Amino acid sequence: MPDLTGPGPRVLVLGGTTEGRALAARVPVISSLAGRTSRPLLPAGEVRTGGFGGVDGLVRYLHEERIDAVVDATHPFAATMTAHAAAATAQAGVPLLVLRRPGWSSRPGDVWHRVPDLSAAAALVPGLGERVFLTTGRQSIAAFAGLDGCWLLSRSVERPEPPMPRRLEVLLARGPFTVDAERDLLRQHRIDVLVTKDSGGSAAKLDAARALRLPVVMVDRPPLPAGVPTAATVDAAVTWLAQRG
Repeated sequence: MPDLTGPGPRVLVLGGTTEGRALAARVPVISSLAGRTSRPLLPAGEVRTGGFGGVDGLVRYLHEERIDAVVDATHPFAATMTAHAAAATAQAGVPLLVLRRPGWSSRPGDVWHRVPDLSAAAALVPGLGERVFLTTGRQSIAAFAGLDGCWLLSRSVERPEPPMPRRLEVLLARGPFTVDAERDLLRQHRIDVLVTKDSGGSAAKLDAARALRLPVVMVDRPPLPAGVPTAATVDAAVTWLAQRG
C-alpha cells in the first residue's frame, strides 16, 4: 500500500476521528479540528483549530493555503461540515474525498429499531423502556429533553449543556470500552434500552446489549452529498492521495 512520506500535495484533513488521526500519521497533512472538545486527541503534524466561517471562508482558506486535496474525515454525523466541504471544494476546484468508517450491521440476536433522526429516536424510546442509555453525544441531549417519564444515562467526553432531560445522569468517559465493561455498566444502571448513532467503529456496547437482549434505537447516518467519492479505510485514502501526488 502506498505511503506518502516525502514532498507531495498539500492536503487538508477535516479531522476529529480515529481515521483522521491515523491518516495524519501516514501522510503529511494539515489537520483541522472543529474545537468543540477542550482536550481533543491531537493528530500528528500541523493542526489548526476552529471553524472556517462557512463555505466562503473555507474557499478562501483553500486558495490562501494552496491546498491541493481535501479529505473529510469528520464524524459520520457531521453533516453540515461535510456539506460545506463539498460546496467549497467544488467552487475552488479542489478534489475531495470523504473518509468514512463502515456503519454497523445487525447480527442474530439484535433487537434494533432504526430511525432517521434524533427526534424519531426520542419519540420511540418511551415505548421501549424507562431506563435509557444515551450514547449519541453531548450535542444530541436536547432532542431528549422532553422525556420526563424516562431516566436517562448520557455518556460523553464533556458535559452536555441545557436543555437537558429532567432525570438525567451524566457519565464523563472516553472510549474505547470493552464488552465486559459495557455489560457491567448496563447491568449496574438497570438499563432497558440503548440509544446510539450508526457511527461505526467499536461495537462493544452493541455486543453488550445483544448479550443482555436489550432493544437498541439506531439513528441512521445523514446522506452524503451526491457525487462525492468515498473511502472506507485509511489505506484507501492514502491510495487516493498518492494518485494525486
